[in-house]
Amino acid sequence: DLAWAGRVSGDTLAPLRATLGTGRPAHRPATTRRRRAVLPSRSGPPTVAGRWWLLPAPAPDATQRANAQAEVLLERHGVVTRGSVTSERLPGGFSPVYQVLRAYEESGRCRRGYFVEGLGGAQFALPGAVDRMRAMAPGIAPSAPAFTPETGLGPGTAHGPGLGGWAASAGAGRSGDSGRRAVVLAAADPANPYGAALPWPQHPGDVGHKPGRKAGSLVVLVDGHLVLYVERGGKTLLSFSDDERLQPAVDALALAVRDGALGKLTVERADGGSIVDSPLAAALEAAGFHPTPRGLRLRA
Repeated sequence: DLAWAGRVSGDTLAPLRATLGTGRPAHRPATTRRRRAVLPSRSGPPTVAGRWWLLPAPAPDATQRANAQAEVLLERHGVVTRGSVTSERLPGGFSPVYQVLRAYEESGRCRRGYFVEGLGGAQFALPGAVDRMRAMAPGIAPSAPAFTPETGLGPGTAHGPGLGGWAASAGAGRSGDSGRRAVVLAAADPANPYGAALPWPQHPGDVGHKPGRKAGSLVVLVDGHLVLYVERGGKTLLSFSDDERLQPAVDALALAVRDGALGKLTVERADGGSIVDSPLAAALEAAGFHPTPRGLRLRA
Protein backbone atom coordinates (compact mmCIF):
# COMPACT_ATOMS: atom_id res chain seq x y z
CA ASP A 1 0.00 0.00 0.00
CA LEU A 2 2.83 2.42 0.83
CA ALA A 3 4.53 1.67 -2.50
CA TRP A 4 1.34 2.30 -4.47
CA ALA A 5 0.85 5.55 -2.53
CA GLY A 6 4.33 6.72 -3.51
CA ARG A 7 5.61 6.76 0.07
CA VAL A 8 8.28 4.02 -0.17
CA SER A 9 10.46 2.48 -2.87
CA GLY A 10 12.57 -0.67 -3.19
CA ASP A 11 15.65 -2.01 -4.96
CA THR A 12 13.93 -4.80 -6.92
CA LEU A 13 10.85 -5.32 -9.07
CA ALA A 14 10.19 -8.77 -7.59
CA PRO A 15 7.39 -7.52 -5.28
CA LEU A 16 5.70 -5.87 -8.27
CA ARG A 17 5.89 -9.07 -10.30
CA ALA A 18 4.58 -11.09 -7.36
CA THR A 19 1.66 -8.72 -6.90
CA LEU A 20 0.75 -8.67 -10.60
CA GLY A 21 1.35 -12.41 -10.98
CA THR A 22 3.73 -11.96 -13.95
CA GLY A 23 6.83 -13.90 -14.86
CA ARG A 24 5.07 -17.26 -15.50
CA PRO A 25 4.55 -18.81 -18.93
CA ALA A 26 1.13 -18.39 -20.49
CA HIS A 27 0.76 -22.16 -21.21
CA ARG A 28 2.14 -24.91 -19.00
CA PRO A 29 4.11 -27.58 -20.94
CA ALA A 30 2.50 -30.99 -21.26
CA THR A 31 5.20 -32.67 -19.19
CA THR A 32 6.77 -30.95 -16.28
CA ARG A 33 9.37 -31.98 -13.83
CA ARG A 34 8.16 -32.55 -10.30
CA ARG A 35 9.19 -29.56 -8.20
CA ARG A 36 10.18 -29.52 -4.60
CA ALA A 37 7.91 -27.86 -2.11
CA VAL A 38 8.77 -24.22 -1.59
CA LEU A 39 10.14 -23.70 1.90
CA PRO A 40 9.13 -20.56 3.79
CA SER A 41 11.68 -17.78 3.53
CA ARG A 42 12.95 -15.77 6.46
CA SER A 43 12.81 -12.64 4.34
CA GLY A 44 9.01 -12.70 4.24
CA PRO A 45 6.54 -13.07 1.40
CA PRO A 46 7.65 -12.19 -2.13
CA THR A 47 5.49 -9.07 -2.13
CA VAL A 48 7.92 -7.43 0.33
CA ALA A 49 11.19 -8.86 -0.95
CA GLY A 50 14.30 -6.70 -1.17
CA ARG A 51 15.25 -3.52 0.62
CA TRP A 52 12.88 -0.61 1.17
CA TRP A 53 13.31 3.05 2.05
CA LEU A 54 11.10 6.03 2.74
CA LEU A 55 10.73 8.54 -0.09
CA PRO A 56 10.91 12.29 0.63
CA ALA A 57 7.56 13.86 1.36
CA PRO A 58 6.22 15.91 -1.55
CA ALA A 59 6.69 19.63 -1.19
CA PRO A 60 3.48 21.39 -0.14
CA ASP A 61 1.66 23.52 -2.65
CA ALA A 62 2.85 27.13 -2.64
CA THR A 63 -0.67 28.38 -1.90
CA GLN A 64 -1.07 25.99 1.02
CA ARG A 65 2.32 27.02 2.40
CA ALA A 66 1.48 30.73 2.15
CA ASN A 67 -1.86 30.20 3.91
CA ALA A 68 -0.21 28.21 6.69
CA GLN A 69 2.41 30.95 7.20
CA ALA A 70 -0.26 33.65 7.40
CA GLU A 71 -2.29 31.69 9.97
CA VAL A 72 0.79 31.09 12.12
CA LEU A 73 1.74 34.78 12.02
CA LEU A 74 -1.74 35.89 13.06
CA GLU A 75 -1.79 33.46 15.99
CA ARG A 76 1.79 34.24 17.02
CA HIS A 77 1.90 38.03 16.83
CA GLY A 78 -1.69 39.08 17.38
CA VAL A 79 -1.16 42.12 15.14
CA VAL A 80 0.85 41.31 12.01
CA THR A 81 2.88 44.19 10.60
CA ARG A 82 5.66 44.52 8.07
CA GLY A 83 8.21 44.60 10.90
CA SER A 84 6.91 41.44 12.56
CA VAL A 85 7.06 39.55 9.27
CA THR A 86 10.58 40.85 8.57
CA SER A 87 11.73 39.61 11.98
CA GLU A 88 10.63 36.08 11.01
CA ARG A 89 13.01 36.12 8.00
CA LEU A 90 10.51 34.34 5.78
CA PRO A 91 11.40 33.60 2.13
CA GLY A 92 10.06 36.35 -0.07
CA GLY A 93 9.64 38.83 2.78
CA PHE A 94 6.42 40.69 3.43
CA SER A 95 4.94 40.73 -0.09
CA PRO A 96 3.63 37.13 -0.34
CA VAL A 97 2.28 37.24 3.21
CA TYR A 98 0.56 40.55 2.48
CA GLN A 99 -1.25 39.05 -0.51
CA VAL A 100 -2.66 36.25 1.65
CA LEU A 101 -3.63 38.59 4.48
CA ARG A 102 -5.40 40.90 2.06
CA ALA A 103 -7.40 37.93 0.76
CA TYR A 104 -8.19 36.99 4.37
CA GLU A 105 -9.48 40.52 4.96
CA GLU A 106 -11.73 40.38 1.90
CA SER A 107 -13.19 37.05 3.03
CA GLY A 108 -13.66 38.21 6.64
CA ARG A 109 -11.09 35.86 8.18
CA CYS A 110 -9.06 38.78 9.61
CA ARG A 111 -9.33 42.53 9.98
CA ARG A 112 -7.13 45.33 8.75
CA GLY A 113 -6.77 48.57 10.65
CA TYR A 114 -4.47 51.14 12.24
CA PHE A 115 -4.25 49.27 15.53
CA VAL A 116 -0.75 50.33 16.65
CA GLU A 117 0.33 53.91 16.12
CA GLY A 118 3.43 54.38 14.00
CA LEU A 119 3.57 50.87 12.49
CA GLY A 120 2.08 51.71 9.10
CA GLY A 121 -1.28 51.00 7.54
CA ALA A 122 -0.62 47.34 6.69
CA GLN A 123 -1.72 45.88 10.04
CA PHE A 124 -3.79 42.71 10.24
CA ALA A 125 -5.32 40.92 13.23
CA LEU A 126 -7.85 38.21 13.96
CA PRO A 127 -11.29 39.45 15.10
CA GLY A 128 -10.68 38.09 18.60
CA ALA A 129 -7.44 40.04 18.92
CA VAL A 130 -9.16 43.23 17.79
CA ASP A 131 -11.94 42.77 20.34
CA ARG A 132 -9.36 42.18 23.06
CA MET A 133 -7.47 45.37 22.20
CA ARG A 134 -10.71 47.34 22.28
CA ALA A 135 -11.53 45.91 25.70
CA MET A 136 -8.10 46.90 27.04
CA ALA A 137 -8.03 50.39 25.50
CA PRO A 138 -9.94 52.18 28.31
CA GLY A 139 -7.41 50.99 30.88
CA ILE A 140 -4.32 52.21 29.01
CA ALA A 141 -2.81 55.46 30.26
CA PRO A 142 -2.49 58.25 27.68
CA SER A 143 1.31 58.24 27.97
CA ALA A 144 1.62 54.45 27.55
CA PRO A 145 2.56 52.95 24.19
CA ALA A 146 -0.21 51.52 22.05
CA PHE A 147 1.50 48.11 22.03
CA THR A 148 1.73 46.58 25.52
CA PRO A 149 2.68 42.88 25.41
CA GLU A 150 1.80 42.26 29.05
CA THR A 151 -1.87 43.15 28.68
CA GLY A 152 -2.65 39.48 28.29
CA LEU A 153 -2.25 39.02 32.06
CA GLY A 154 -5.33 39.14 34.20
CA PRO A 155 -5.56 42.01 36.69
CA GLY A 156 -5.64 39.59 39.60
CA THR A 157 -2.46 37.76 38.61
CA ALA A 158 0.31 38.32 41.15
CA HIS A 159 2.98 36.43 39.27
CA GLY A 160 3.41 33.47 37.00
CA PRO A 161 4.41 32.47 33.50
CA GLY A 162 2.59 34.18 30.69
CA LEU A 163 3.00 34.95 26.99
CA GLY A 164 6.00 32.65 26.82
CA GLY A 165 7.77 34.58 29.59
CA TRP A 166 7.55 35.32 33.31
CA ALA A 167 5.28 38.04 34.61
CA ALA A 168 5.14 39.76 37.98
CA SER A 169 3.12 42.43 39.66
CA ALA A 170 5.75 45.10 40.11
CA GLY A 171 6.61 45.85 43.70
CA ALA A 172 4.72 42.84 45.06
CA GLY A 173 5.29 42.64 48.79
CA ARG A 174 6.77 46.16 48.98
CA SER A 175 5.30 49.21 50.60
CA GLY A 176 4.06 51.84 48.18
CA ASP A 177 3.32 49.34 45.40
CA SER A 178 2.90 51.35 42.22
CA GLY A 179 0.81 48.64 40.59
CA ARG A 180 3.14 48.46 37.58
CA ARG A 181 3.19 45.26 35.53
CA ALA A 182 6.57 43.76 34.63
CA VAL A 183 7.23 40.76 32.41
CA VAL A 184 10.41 38.83 31.59
CA LEU A 185 10.55 37.48 28.04
CA ALA A 186 13.02 35.81 25.73
CA ALA A 187 14.36 38.50 23.42
CA ALA A 188 13.20 36.48 20.40
CA ASP A 189 9.70 35.91 21.81
CA PRO A 190 6.97 37.22 19.47
CA ALA A 191 5.45 38.96 22.51
CA ASN A 192 8.53 41.21 22.58
CA PRO A 193 7.84 43.98 20.05
CA TYR A 194 11.34 45.49 20.20
CA GLY A 195 13.53 44.57 17.27
CA ALA A 196 10.43 43.57 15.27
CA ALA A 197 7.39 45.85 15.33
CA LEU A 198 9.25 48.52 17.31
CA PRO A 199 12.90 49.60 17.00
CA TRP A 200 15.29 49.03 19.89
CA PRO A 201 15.61 52.20 21.98
CA GLN A 202 18.92 54.02 21.82
CA HIS A 203 21.17 53.53 24.84
CA PRO A 204 22.46 56.86 26.16
CA GLY A 205 25.99 55.61 26.81
CA ASP A 206 28.76 53.88 24.85
CA VAL A 207 28.27 50.27 25.96
CA GLY A 208 30.12 48.48 23.16
CA HIS A 209 27.23 46.18 22.20
CA LYS A 210 23.61 46.52 21.22
CA PRO A 211 20.47 44.56 22.08
CA GLY A 212 19.09 42.09 19.58
CA ARG A 213 16.62 39.27 19.19
CA LYS A 214 19.29 36.71 20.04
CA ALA A 215 18.85 33.18 21.36
CA GLY A 216 19.33 33.05 25.12
CA SER A 217 18.92 36.81 25.68
CA LEU A 218 16.11 38.24 27.80
CA VAL A 219 14.15 41.48 27.99
CA VAL A 220 12.27 42.91 30.97
CA LEU A 221 9.32 45.13 30.07
CA VAL A 222 7.46 47.33 32.55
CA ASP A 223 4.10 48.62 31.34
CA GLY A 224 5.25 47.92 27.79
CA HIS A 225 8.53 49.86 28.10
CA LEU A 226 11.88 48.14 27.66
CA VAL A 227 13.77 48.56 30.93
CA LEU A 228 16.38 45.77 31.00
CA TYR A 229 18.15 43.70 28.37
CA VAL A 230 19.96 40.61 29.68
CA GLU A 231 22.68 39.12 27.49
CA ARG A 232 22.87 35.35 27.08
CA GLY A 233 24.21 33.81 30.28
CA GLY A 234 23.07 36.76 32.39
CA LYS A 235 26.54 38.20 32.96
CA THR A 236 25.82 41.51 31.21
CA LEU A 237 22.85 43.87 31.56
CA LEU A 238 21.75 46.91 29.61
CA SER A 239 19.36 49.34 31.29
CA PHE A 240 17.09 51.74 29.42
CA SER A 241 15.51 53.48 32.40
CA ASP A 242 16.69 54.99 35.67
CA ASP A 243 13.30 56.07 36.99
CA GLU A 244 10.67 54.27 39.06
CA ARG A 245 10.41 51.49 36.46
CA LEU A 246 13.91 50.16 37.22
CA GLN A 247 13.17 48.50 40.58
CA PRO A 248 10.02 46.70 39.34
CA ALA A 249 12.04 45.33 36.41
CA VAL A 250 14.78 44.02 38.70
CA ASP A 251 12.14 42.53 41.03
CA ALA A 252 10.58 40.64 38.12
CA LEU A 253 13.99 39.33 37.06
CA ALA A 254 14.70 38.15 40.62
CA LEU A 255 11.28 36.50 40.82
CA ALA A 256 11.98 34.53 37.64
CA VAL A 257 15.23 33.28 39.21
CA ARG A 258 13.61 32.27 42.51
CA ASP A 259 10.79 30.41 40.78
CA GLY A 260 13.29 28.37 38.76
CA ALA A 261 12.64 29.89 35.35
CA LEU A 262 16.24 31.11 34.97
CA GLY A 263 18.27 29.15 37.52
CA LYS A 264 21.39 30.84 38.89
CA LEU A 265 22.08 34.38 37.69
CA THR A 266 25.40 36.18 38.22
CA VAL A 267 25.59 39.75 36.91
CA GLU A 268 29.16 40.95 36.29
CA ARG A 269 28.73 44.01 34.05
CA ALA A 270 26.04 46.61 33.43
CA ASP A 271 25.91 49.35 30.78
CA GLY A 272 29.52 48.82 29.75
CA GLY A 273 31.06 48.93 33.24
CA SER A 274 31.45 46.80 36.34
CA ILE A 275 28.21 46.02 38.13
CA VAL A 276 29.63 47.21 41.46
CA ASP A 277 30.02 50.72 40.03
CA SER A 278 26.58 50.78 38.41
CA PRO A 279 23.39 52.33 39.81
CA LEU A 280 21.84 48.93 39.06
CA ALA A 281 23.78 47.39 41.96
CA ALA A 282 21.53 48.94 44.60
CA ALA A 283 18.38 47.77 42.81
CA LEU A 284 19.75 44.23 42.42
CA GLU A 285 20.75 44.01 46.08
CA ALA A 286 17.32 45.28 47.11
CA ALA A 287 15.81 42.45 45.05
CA GLY A 288 17.92 39.83 46.86
CA PHE A 289 21.16 39.60 44.86
CA HIS A 290 24.24 39.25 47.06
CA PRO A 291 27.87 40.27 46.34
CA THR A 292 30.44 37.68 45.23
CA PRO A 293 33.99 38.06 43.89
CA ARG A 294 32.59 37.80 40.35
CA GLY A 295 29.60 40.11 40.74
CA LEU A 296 26.07 40.04 42.13
CA ARG A 297 24.47 36.60 42.31
CA LEU A 298 21.04 35.14 42.96
CA ARG A 299 20.16 31.45 43.11
CA ALA A 300 16.82 29.72 42.73
